[in-house]
Amino acid sequence: MRIYMQTRHSSEHPLRFFHLHLEPDLLGGWTLIRESGLQGARGQATKEYFEHREDAEQALVKQRDMRLKRGYRVVFREGELRDTD
Repeated sequence: MRIYMQTRHSSEHPLRFFHLHLEPDLLGGWTLIRESGLQGARGQATKEYFEHREDAEQALVKQRDMRLKRGYRVVFREGELRDTD
């Protein structure tokens, strides 16, 4: 799963991006990669390890929702979240 988000462009604030990427590792766990920064410049990346996919998806959704509240909008989304019911 991959979600790419950006802020809206304005003359007062530079365009910023936030990229969430969820990928499996070779040991059966999952890694949530978060990248953020100014559009067109080198960003900062962090990785967070999870043993279960459901936990990683919850963390991804939490990060997405926090950024939506801060004015980011989803520009690109790839993949679907699994139904955890």
